[in-house]
Amino acid sequence: MILDIIGFLLSALSIVIVVQAILSWLIVFNVINLYNEFVRSVWQALEVITRPIYRPIRKVLPDFGALDLSPLVALLIIYILNNFVLPTLAAQLAATAY
Repeated sequence: MILDIIGFLLSALSIVIVVQAILSWLIVFNVINLYNEFVRSVWQALEVITRPIYRPIRKVLPDFGALDLSPLVALLIIYILNNFVLPTLAAQLAATAY
C-alpha cells in the first residue's frame, strides 16, 4: 500500500514537472506573461514544488546556457523509480512476506 502511494506521488510529480515545462515555454514565447496575477501565482507554486528536485540535478549537469535539461533528467529518474525500482521492491517485499 505504501508503495502504491509512493507511485502515485511520483506520477503526480511528473505531471507537475510537465505542466511547469509547458508553462515556462509559454512564458518564454510571450504567449502568457507573469504580469497576470493568476499566472504568477501558479508559476511561483510550481517553482516552490520543483526547485528542491532540480537543485541537485543542476549541480551535476553542465551549464547549457538557456537550455535547462533538469526537468528531462527529473522525469527520467521518476520513470526509472516508478517502473523499475518500485516493482522490484514490491516483489522483494512480497517474497519475504511468505
